[in-house]
Amino acid sequence: MQFKSIEHKVKIWFEKLKQYAKLGFDQINNAKLKYNILHAIPFWAGAFVCGIIAVFYAKLFDFVEIFREHLFSLNPYILFALSPIAFIAAWWVVKKWAPYSKGSGIPQVTAAIELNNHKHKDLVDKLLGLRVAIVKMLSSLLLLLGGGFIGREGPTIQISASIFKKINDILPEWYPKISRSNMIITGAAAGLAAAFNTPLGGIVFAIEELTKTHFNYFKSALLTGVIIAGITALGILGPYLYIGDPKISQYSFSIVMPVIALAIITGLLGSIMGKMIISLSNFRKQHLNKWQNIVFLIVSGLVIASFAYFINSDVLGSGKKMMVDSLFTDDKTIHWYYPFIRIIGSVISFSSGAAGGIFAPSLSTGAGLGAVFSQFLDLTTGEANLLILCGMTGFLTAITRSPFTACILVIEMTNSHIVIFYIMFTALISNITAVSVSSKSFYDTLKHQYINDLHQNNKTNK
Repeated sequence: MQFKSIEHKVKIWFEKLKQYAKLGFDQINNAKLKYNILHAIPFWAGAFVCGIIAVFYAKLFDFVEIFREHLFSLNPYILFALSPIAFIAAWWVVKKWAPYSKGSGIPQVTAAIELNNHKHKDLVDKLLGLRVAIVKMLSSLLLLLGGGFIGREGPTIQISASIFKKINDILPEWYPKISRSNMIITGAAAGLAAAFNTPLGGIVFAIEELTKTHFNYFKSALLTGVIIAGITALGILGPYLYIGDPKISQYSFSIVMPVIALAIITGLLGSIMGKMIISLSNFRKQHLNKWQNIVFLIVSGLVIASFAYFINSDVLGSGKKMMVDSLFTDDKTIHWYYPFIRIIGSVISFSSGAAGGIFAPSLSTGAGLGAVFSQFLDLTTGEANLLILCGMTGFLTAITRSPFTACILVIEMTNSHIVIFYIMFTALISNITAVSVSSKSFYDTLKHQYINDLHQNNKTNK
């Protein structure tokens, strides 16, 4: 791919835009107004582009899942050939072109924010950029084609942050100085908002997960970035809920005890899954050479194909179908081992070294646990749906250690405001449980690993 050619075209486009903009701004006499407009334009442009790319990526993601299912329906054995090849290809494009495009993308964004200073500019460029964004998209789609248990939300966040950073990098010298950290943070939040159609979730995620900077320093840019990206996605896709509007009107106060039990279980399993992914990834990095890694990927692909052939092809991919089916059918029957297959598949997929998000797999695993739990207790439809939503919240909280973000995302994507206290209660208990298993979050551990790797590689190259 001609990445430099693409960057050159972007620079030419921006120079033309600069000339047109300057002609218009010369007519504005109010210096403060001129400054504010100039300051806002990069955020508006980035948010608009991110909204379009988020929709394009979502459409590609859905198409690949449908195409894989179509191939499986034609011949169930085809995945035994396709999955290993796809796993190897997804790993190879990352290793060849953008090593830091692997995995979810959120740890890379948080690492970039922490490293963001003039001294470490080259390190940040390795974490975020057009090359990273393109490879991220390509690798995740290849892994999904092979049945990888991944989502698109984390990758969308890194892609959007990369776009905002690139816009900041190509601003001319005469342009008002804009904080690159604020641009990266806004890009990440806009990406999450566009991916899930959850504007509040994007804002809370930026505050809770990405930075501890005082909100007043970047609230206007963040709000407008999230709004424009969301409106752009809505303008193309129309109003929608990521999951839907499940029936949860019928439940009694006695549901509290099952909610507490489920919160503890999701907190334990979510935290354990994160530790398993990190342990297996570190084992591969430290003990396996290139050819041993290829054998590992072949075996991983065969395991994923076996899940589809011997269990059900619905367990593959992001798991969104599992969430929708469990919430919108009266028959809540789900095999008890489905959530554990989701956990094993996620560990295999995220340990592959390819790109892929963990938000959707975490949500679907939590939904499966909630469905199994409600089935065991023989609950009503409304009570079962409440437990499914709590399971989604609890498992996502355990992975991210961002309870507010998990709550807002689940509430916004399902329009479930009437059970907000149960959802928040689940997030609180799950977070406490997860911390008892591991003091460091999945994302935080990976962030520090990326920073250490970057510093080590930088010293080696010198």
